[in-house]
Amino acid sequence: MSRRPGPTRRFVGSGGGLFHSKSQASPLLSIVLGLLGTVVVIGYVLKGSGGSGDYKAFSKIQDDFSCTYDVHTAIPILKKTYGDSMRKVLHVGPDTCSIVSELSKEKDTEAWGVEPYDIEETDVACKSLVRKGLVRVADIKFPLPYKAKSFSLIIVSDSVDYLSPKYLNKTLPDLARVSAQNLVIFTGKPSNSKAKLPQASRFGRPAKMRSASWWARFFVQTSLEENEKAAKKFEQAAAKSSYEPKCQVFHLNSYH
Repeated sequence: MSRRPGPTRRFVGSGGGLFHSKSQASPLLSIVLGLLGTVVVIGYVLKGSGGSGDYKAFSKIQDDFSCTYDVHTAIPILKKTYGDSMRKVLHVGPDTCSIVSELSKEKDTEAWGVEPYDIEETDVACKSLVRKGLVRVADIKFPLPYKAKSFSLIIVSDSVDYLSPKYLNKTLPDLARVSAQNLVIFTGKPSNSKAKLPQASRFGRPAKMRSASWWARFFVQTSLEENEKAAKKFEQAAAKSSYEPKCQVFHLNSYH
């Protein structure tokens, strides 16, 4: 399946006004305040994205793949949740090059990625990751090209929403197969279905925004157990960091 880049989302300030004055500001002062406001907005965006300076990459992800953007902002939270389990991480989903690059900045973390869709246009950094074998393009409806228990943590975003139950029955067990310990899945919420509809044609089929109860039943059917301890730690770390994911986040144990 092919993926075409969508329009870049523009980040807009809160509009609340950081500075107020009863007197009329001079043109020079207006310019200075305008520049300062721009710096504040950019700083806020970078802070929310986990501190990365790849502004264009983040704006693209937020516009096209809300769950993948959630992964970017959740990396510090995942680090606090899984700690040493983030030694060898595999990310599966669109724009995995940006996720792999961000994860690689974490201390004692090695990262790989699987892009489920053909990479039509990419930057030099992503091409370098592909050449090194750190990022692969692979159809996740079929077994992944990795040995069992190859990774300590697997993160999935914007992928399983486009799979029918027929393929989910094969894909999720295979993801658990290559995970030695933990599996984290970011999926869209039913309330996000309208936002996803315009993107359906890019993936060959509409996204299915399934409820948390639907996923819970499916995990039981595929013998995947919730990692309750990790889920609780993630919620606590997210609350302390004022992080509110737009997508559903499921923490699962791999097969033992």
